[in-house]
Amino acid sequence: MKRNFVNIATVTGTLGLLLALPSLVNAEDYYVKTKGYRVEPDTDPPAYVRNLSKTQFEQFRDVEWLDVGLDFRTRYEYRENDLRRRNNPTTNATLNTYRNDPDNLWLLRTRGYIGVKDILDPLRFAVEFEDARSYNGLYERTEADINEFELIQGYAELYFDNALGHNRPLSIRAGRQALELLDRRLVGSNQFRNTTNNFEGFRVQFGKKQNDWHLDTFAFHPVERSKYDFDRADEDTWFYGGVLNLRQWSEFITIQPYFLGRKQNGDPTNTVAANRKPDMDIYAPGLRVYGLFGDSGFDFDADINKQFGRSGSLSGTTQTLRQHDALAYSLESGYTFDHDWKPRASLYYGYGTGDKNSSDNINQKFDAFYGFNQPWSRNDYFSWDNVHAPKARLEFTPYKNVRIDTGYNAFWLESETDAWNRANLRDRSGKSGNFLGHELDIRMRHKLNPYVDWSLSYARFEPGSFTQSFDKGSTANGPFTSEASNFFYFEVSLNAFGDGTIK
Repeated sequence: MKRNFVNIATVTGTLGLLLALPSLVNAEDYYVKTKGYRVEPDTDPPAYVRNLSKTQFEQFRDVEWLDVGLDFRTRYEYRENDLRRRNNPTTNATLNTYRNDPDNLWLLRTRGYIGVKDILDPLRFAVEFEDARSYNGLYERTEADINEFELIQGYAELYFDNALGHNRPLSIRAGRQALELLDRRLVGSNQFRNTTNNFEGFRVQFGKKQNDWHLDTFAFHPVERSKYDFDRADEDTWFYGGVLNLRQWSEFITIQPYFLGRKQNGDPTNTVAANRKPDMDIYAPGLRVYGLFGDSGFDFDADINKQFGRSGSLSGTTQTLRQHDALAYSLESGYTFDHDWKPRASLYYGYGTGDKNSSDNINQKFDAFYGFNQPWSRNDYFSWDNVHAPKARLEFTPYKNVRIDTGYNAFWLESETDAWNRANLRDRSGKSGNFLGHELDIRMRHKLNPYVDWSLSYARFEPGSFTQSFDKGSTANGPFTSEASNFFYFEVSLNAFGDGTIK
């Protein structure tokens, strides 16, 4: 076993030499956060977790081997004319009506975390649980809001601290894990939503994010959420890939070539219609770069992804396999002014292809995998598929611990005959045009003290000509409406262990 490990270390060390610059010996502190709006991945362990030695409990100052977290969040949501797609709770069929009656929803989420490191090295482990509930909702309850008494993470890790050189570890994890990568638009745990994306499988990291190069690889089954029962992995689906992080020039630019894939072994003839699914085999190479234009105050964040492979579609129990050929890209540029309020103004454009013809043998709809949708829309109406989405945004800090951001977004269909997926709105004839509407949002966040954060936000979506059009004929389906959507929320988060600041 020892001999095998030496061989592995030799191979991975050689890879490190090929990737790294001559400053291999002490490759620390290269990580730079993006300034892009809501696209910085969550930390590992999660942001609410604290090392016990850095909490308010002075008697544990020497306990550096234990990470702990206990977080409670409550959010009141008011939604009017909600366009998000929903299913019949009995038949699971998609309902083609919007939620025209106002909804007053209370969302409660409790998370806890325990992680052990260093003291048993190379063996480490972590456990994270979640209890997510909703109350007072007018409409059917969904897995997006409810996941009672659930295990979010539970994994063992072999962590070899200097396997690839000084401060260059090799990490091997197995078990249930949460994951956020790149700009979160393809892989995110979705911290805003009441419930969490997670996976079961393996994750191997060569190096760590503070190094000048870092390779993060994984092979997972996605976990299917159940409101009241224990979640189970979808063993018919594999989600896999790797991200190479090159940070030698991180003061100005971080480069992230990556590859993602999803393979689904279909079950088109399942006797339960809701459990039928097609075959799928999608490959998605991409490149993300972000950084600063020197000391000019300008920053940028760009991501492009090309998908190919095959994807199936179902008509009853009959499956049709189609070639998958899709493209998406995302471009953001911002400028931070030299002012006490630290204002940052930014422009953004996002693009994702939609299917041009559902009757041919090519599917052009981009697959957003397990992405985070809040960067697209405060209402959660859009994801990275079949969309043109320009955006202008302003962020500033008028007082200490008070942050405000506001933005204007507009949305068009990339393919007029394909669906607006998040709203289940489609005109197959293409006669309704492509302008979906525009959204204005504003949000304020305030850190009240080391243990309490609160925020409030308002967003209004005004339907465009496509969404308002009622003369659809027999080719259309969905909740077409001329009514504007209003979304307001007030949120309070409590952290039992504070912000990690020791006074």
